[in-house]
Amino acid sequence: MRWLVATLLMAGLLAGCAQPLPREAVDGPTIVSLNPCSDAILAEVTAPGQLLAISHYSHDPRATSMPLEQARLYSSTGGTVEEVLALDPDIVVASSFLPPATAAAFARLGIRVETLGIATSVADSQHQVRQLAALAGHEDKGEDLAGRIAAAWNSAAFSGPPIDTLLWQDGGIVPGPDSLIAQMLEHSGFALHSAARGLGQGAYLPLERVLADPPELVLASSDERLLSHPALGRVPGLRHEQFDPALLYCGGPSIIAALERLAEVR
Repeated sequence: MRWLVATLLMAGLLAGCAQPLPREAVDGPTIVSLNPCSDAILAEVTAPGQLLAISHYSHDPRATSMPLEQARLYSSTGGTVEEVLALDPDIVVASSFLPPATAAAFARLGIRVETLGIATSVADSQHQVRQLAALAGHEDKGEDLAGRIAAAWNSAAFSGPPIDTLLWQDGGIVPGPDSLIAQMLEHSGFALHSAARGLGQGAYLPLERVLADPPELVLASSDERLLSHPALGRVPGLRHEQFDPALLYCGGPSIIAALERLAEVR
Protein backbone atom coordinates (compact mmCIF):
# COMPACT_ATOMS: atom_id res chain seq x y z
CA MET A 1 0.00 0.00 0.00
CA ARG A 2 2.81 2.41 0.86
CA TRP A 3 4.44 1.62 -2.47
CA LEU A 4 1.22 2.43 -4.31
CA VAL A 5 0.81 5.74 -2.46
CA ALA A 6 4.43 6.69 -3.20
CA THR A 7 3.96 5.85 -6.85
CA LEU A 8 0.80 7.95 -7.10
CA LEU A 9 2.51 10.86 -5.37
CA MET A 10 5.46 10.64 -7.75
CA ALA A 11 3.09 10.59 -10.70
CA GLY A 12 1.46 13.76 -9.39
CA LEU A 13 4.78 15.51 -8.95
CA LEU A 14 5.95 14.61 -12.43
CA ALA A 15 2.65 15.63 -13.96
CA GLY A 16 3.08 19.04 -12.36
CA CYS A 17 6.31 19.58 -14.33
CA ALA A 18 4.62 19.47 -17.73
CA GLN A 19 1.21 19.32 -19.34
CA PRO A 20 1.13 15.94 -21.09
CA LEU A 21 -1.26 15.20 -23.94
CA PRO A 22 -3.96 12.59 -23.40
CA ARG A 23 -2.50 9.19 -24.32
CA GLU A 24 -5.02 8.68 -27.10
CA ALA A 25 -3.81 11.91 -28.76
CA VAL A 26 -0.12 10.92 -28.82
CA ASP A 27 1.22 9.87 -32.22
CA GLY A 28 3.36 6.84 -31.42
CA PRO A 29 4.64 4.95 -28.36
CA THR A 30 5.41 6.92 -25.22
CA ILE A 31 9.07 7.01 -24.18
CA VAL A 32 11.18 7.78 -21.12
CA SER A 33 14.85 8.48 -21.80
CA LEU A 34 17.48 7.80 -19.13
CA ASN A 35 20.49 8.71 -21.27
CA PRO A 36 21.56 12.30 -22.06
CA CYS A 37 22.58 11.29 -25.59
CA SER A 38 19.20 9.73 -26.36
CA ASP A 39 17.52 12.74 -24.69
CA ALA A 40 18.93 15.07 -27.35
CA ILE A 41 18.03 12.81 -30.25
CA LEU A 42 14.55 11.89 -29.04
CA ALA A 43 13.68 15.54 -28.52
CA GLU A 44 14.22 15.92 -32.29
CA VAL A 45 12.54 12.75 -33.60
CA THR A 46 9.44 12.33 -31.43
CA ALA A 47 5.98 13.82 -31.79
CA PRO A 48 4.43 16.07 -29.12
CA GLY A 49 3.56 14.09 -26.00
CA GLN A 50 5.69 11.05 -26.85
CA LEU A 51 8.76 11.90 -24.78
CA LEU A 52 7.39 11.71 -21.24
CA ALA A 53 10.68 12.47 -19.47
CA ILE A 54 14.40 12.81 -20.05
CA SER A 55 17.38 12.15 -17.81
CA HIS A 56 18.27 14.52 -15.00
CA TYR A 57 21.65 15.06 -16.69
CA SER A 58 19.99 17.14 -19.39
CA HIS A 59 18.67 19.58 -16.78
CA ASP A 60 22.21 20.07 -15.43
CA PRO A 61 24.29 22.76 -17.21
CA ARG A 62 27.44 20.75 -16.42
CA ALA A 63 26.18 17.52 -17.99
CA THR A 64 23.63 18.33 -20.65
CA SER A 65 24.14 17.55 -24.33
CA MET A 66 21.20 19.66 -25.47
CA PRO A 67 20.26 23.32 -24.96
CA LEU A 68 18.92 23.87 -21.46
CA GLU A 69 15.91 25.79 -22.71
CA GLN A 70 14.97 22.78 -24.83
CA ALA A 71 15.66 20.27 -22.04
CA ARG A 72 13.48 22.15 -19.59
CA LEU A 73 10.46 21.64 -21.81
CA TYR A 74 10.47 18.06 -20.52
CA SER A 75 10.15 16.50 -17.09
CA SER A 76 13.27 14.71 -15.86
CA THR A 77 13.89 11.63 -13.76
CA GLY A 78 16.77 10.26 -11.75
CA GLY A 79 16.33 6.95 -13.51
CA THR A 80 14.74 5.03 -10.65
CA VAL A 81 12.30 2.24 -11.38
CA GLU A 82 9.65 3.99 -9.25
CA GLU A 83 9.87 7.23 -11.24
CA VAL A 84 9.66 5.41 -14.56
CA LEU A 85 6.78 3.22 -13.43
CA ALA A 86 4.84 6.30 -12.35
CA LEU A 87 5.09 7.65 -15.89
CA ASP A 88 3.92 4.33 -17.40
CA PRO A 89 5.87 4.57 -20.69
CA ASP A 90 5.68 2.09 -23.52
CA ILE A 91 9.46 2.15 -23.93
CA VAL A 92 12.49 3.12 -21.83
CA VAL A 93 15.67 4.16 -23.62
CA ALA A 94 18.80 3.78 -21.50
CA SER A 95 22.55 3.67 -21.95
CA SER A 96 24.39 0.37 -22.29
CA PHE A 97 25.57 0.98 -18.69
CA LEU A 98 22.08 0.53 -17.23
CA PRO A 99 22.56 -1.26 -13.88
CA PRO A 100 21.62 -4.96 -14.15
CA ALA A 101 19.29 -4.71 -11.14
CA THR A 102 17.39 -1.86 -12.78
CA ALA A 103 17.18 -3.72 -16.09
CA ALA A 104 15.90 -6.81 -14.27
CA ALA A 105 13.25 -4.76 -12.46
CA PHE A 106 12.01 -3.29 -15.74
CA ALA A 107 11.85 -6.79 -17.23
CA ARG A 108 9.80 -8.10 -14.29
CA LEU A 109 7.38 -5.20 -14.72
CA GLY A 110 7.03 -5.82 -18.44
CA ILE A 111 8.60 -2.49 -19.45
CA ARG A 112 10.41 -2.63 -22.79
CA VAL A 113 13.98 -1.33 -22.60
CA GLU A 114 16.16 -0.27 -25.52
CA THR A 115 19.82 0.61 -24.96
CA LEU A 116 22.01 3.11 -26.76
CA GLY A 117 25.77 2.68 -26.95
CA ILE A 118 28.46 5.31 -27.41
CA ALA A 119 28.69 6.64 -30.97
CA THR A 120 32.34 6.72 -32.05
CA SER A 121 31.75 8.13 -35.53
CA VAL A 122 29.31 10.34 -37.40
CA ALA A 123 28.02 7.26 -39.24
CA ASP A 124 27.38 5.54 -35.87
CA SER A 125 25.41 8.54 -34.70
CA GLN A 126 23.33 8.72 -37.85
CA HIS A 127 22.49 5.04 -37.36
CA GLN A 128 21.37 5.80 -33.80
CA VAL A 129 19.25 8.71 -35.01
CA ARG A 130 17.46 6.43 -37.45
CA GLN A 131 17.15 3.69 -34.81
CA LEU A 132 15.48 6.00 -32.30
CA ALA A 133 13.26 7.61 -34.92
CA ALA A 134 12.05 4.15 -35.99
CA LEU A 135 11.44 3.29 -32.34
CA ALA A 136 9.29 6.40 -32.03
CA GLY A 137 7.47 5.61 -35.28
CA HIS A 138 8.74 8.73 -37.05
CA GLU A 139 11.33 7.60 -39.56
CA ASP A 140 10.85 10.83 -41.51
CA LYS A 141 12.07 12.88 -38.55
CA GLY A 142 15.12 10.62 -38.28
CA GLU A 143 15.93 11.07 -41.96
CA ASP A 144 15.60 14.84 -41.57
CA LEU A 145 18.05 14.95 -38.64
CA ALA A 146 20.46 12.51 -40.30
CA GLY A 147 20.35 14.70 -43.41
CA ARG A 148 21.13 17.83 -41.42
CA ILE A 149 24.09 16.05 -39.83
CA ALA A 150 25.34 15.00 -43.27
CA ALA A 151 25.00 18.56 -44.57
CA ALA A 152 26.98 19.93 -41.59
CA TRP A 153 29.64 17.25 -42.13
CA ASN A 154 30.00 18.13 -45.80
CA SER A 155 30.18 21.86 -45.04
CA ALA A 156 32.91 21.32 -42.43
CA ALA A 157 35.30 19.43 -44.74
CA PHE A 158 38.74 21.07 -44.86
CA SER A 159 41.69 20.03 -47.02
CA GLY A 160 44.37 22.55 -46.01
CA PRO A 161 47.25 22.02 -43.58
CA PRO A 162 45.86 20.83 -40.22
CA ILE A 163 46.26 22.86 -37.05
CA ASP A 164 48.10 21.01 -34.26
CA THR A 165 45.38 21.10 -31.59
CA LEU A 166 45.17 20.06 -27.97
CA LEU A 167 41.63 19.45 -26.77
CA TRP A 168 41.96 19.72 -23.00
CA GLN A 169 39.01 18.44 -21.03
CA ASP A 170 38.00 18.67 -17.39
CA GLY A 171 40.75 17.29 -15.15
CA GLY A 172 43.43 17.80 -17.80
CA ILE A 173 42.41 14.72 -19.78
CA VAL A 174 42.37 14.29 -23.55
CA PRO A 175 40.12 12.44 -26.02
CA GLY A 176 41.17 9.26 -27.76
CA PRO A 177 41.93 9.06 -31.48
CA ASP A 178 38.93 6.77 -32.09
CA SER A 179 36.38 9.10 -30.49
CA LEU A 180 33.64 11.01 -32.27
CA ILE A 181 35.20 14.38 -31.41
CA ALA A 182 38.57 13.22 -32.79
CA GLN A 183 36.90 12.35 -36.09
CA MET A 184 35.23 15.75 -36.23
CA LEU A 185 38.49 17.54 -35.45
CA GLU A 186 40.39 15.70 -38.16
CA HIS A 187 37.65 16.28 -40.73
CA SER A 188 37.53 20.00 -39.90
CA GLY A 189 41.22 20.71 -40.29
CA PHE A 190 42.69 19.98 -36.86
CA ALA A 191 45.35 17.41 -35.93
CA LEU A 192 44.89 15.86 -32.50
CA HIS A 193 48.03 16.84 -30.58
CA SER A 194 47.56 14.21 -27.87
CA ALA A 195 47.02 11.31 -30.29
CA ALA A 196 50.21 12.16 -32.16
CA ARG A 197 52.00 11.67 -28.83
CA GLY A 198 50.47 8.26 -28.18
CA LEU A 199 47.85 9.38 -25.66
CA GLY A 200 44.53 7.53 -25.64
CA GLN A 201 41.03 8.22 -24.37
CA GLY A 202 41.01 9.77 -20.91
CA ALA A 203 44.81 10.08 -20.63
CA TYR A 204 46.05 12.84 -18.35
CA LEU A 205 48.27 15.47 -19.97
CA PRO A 206 50.06 17.61 -17.38
CA LEU A 207 50.88 21.26 -17.92
CA GLU A 208 54.62 20.57 -17.85
CA ARG A 209 54.38 18.33 -20.92
CA VAL A 210 52.31 20.91 -22.76
CA LEU A 211 54.88 23.63 -22.06
CA ALA A 212 57.73 21.36 -23.16
CA ASP A 213 55.95 20.41 -26.39
CA PRO A 214 53.23 22.97 -27.10
CA PRO A 215 50.53 22.69 -29.78
CA GLU A 216 49.45 25.53 -32.04
CA LEU A 217 45.98 25.68 -30.49
CA VAL A 218 44.43 24.75 -27.15
CA LEU A 219 40.70 24.05 -27.19
CA ALA A 220 39.63 24.38 -23.58
CA SER A 221 36.50 22.45 -22.70
CA SER A 222 36.52 23.17 -18.99
CA ASP A 223 37.33 25.87 -16.46
CA GLU A 224 40.29 23.89 -15.20
CA ARG A 225 42.77 26.26 -13.56
CA LEU A 226 45.71 24.92 -15.52
CA LEU A 227 44.07 26.17 -18.71
CA SER A 228 44.47 29.77 -17.54
CA HIS A 229 47.97 29.28 -16.12
CA PRO A 230 50.11 32.34 -16.92
CA ALA A 231 52.86 30.10 -18.29
CA LEU A 232 50.62 29.17 -21.22
CA GLY A 233 50.25 32.83 -22.10
CA ARG A 234 54.01 33.10 -22.53
CA VAL A 235 54.22 30.34 -25.16
CA PRO A 236 54.88 32.08 -28.52
CA GLY A 237 52.11 31.61 -31.04
CA LEU A 238 49.89 29.48 -28.81
CA ARG A 239 46.20 30.26 -29.32
CA HIS A 240 43.38 29.54 -26.84
CA GLU A 241 39.74 28.94 -27.69
CA GLN A 242 36.80 27.70 -25.64
CA PHE A 243 34.88 24.59 -26.68
CA ASP A 244 31.58 23.81 -24.97
CA PRO A 245 31.86 20.44 -23.15
CA ALA A 246 28.21 19.78 -24.04
CA LEU A 247 29.46 19.14 -27.60
CA LEU A 248 31.97 16.45 -26.65
CA TYR A 249 30.19 13.32 -25.60
CA CYS A 250 27.06 12.75 -27.68
CA GLY A 251 26.25 12.62 -31.35
CA GLY A 252 22.91 13.51 -32.89
CA PRO A 253 22.17 17.23 -33.07
CA SER A 254 25.29 18.11 -31.05
CA ILE A 255 27.38 17.07 -34.08
CA ILE A 256 25.93 19.97 -36.03
CA ALA A 257 26.76 22.49 -33.29
CA ALA A 258 30.25 21.02 -32.77
CA LEU A 259 31.12 21.24 -36.46
CA GLU A 260 29.87 24.81 -36.61
CA ARG A 261 32.02 25.75 -33.62
CA LEU A 262 35.11 24.10 -35.13
CA ALA A 263 34.57 26.06 -38.34
CA GLU A 264 34.45 29.27 -36.29
CA VAL A 265 37.69 28.37 -34.51
CA ARG A 266 39.54 27.39 -37.64
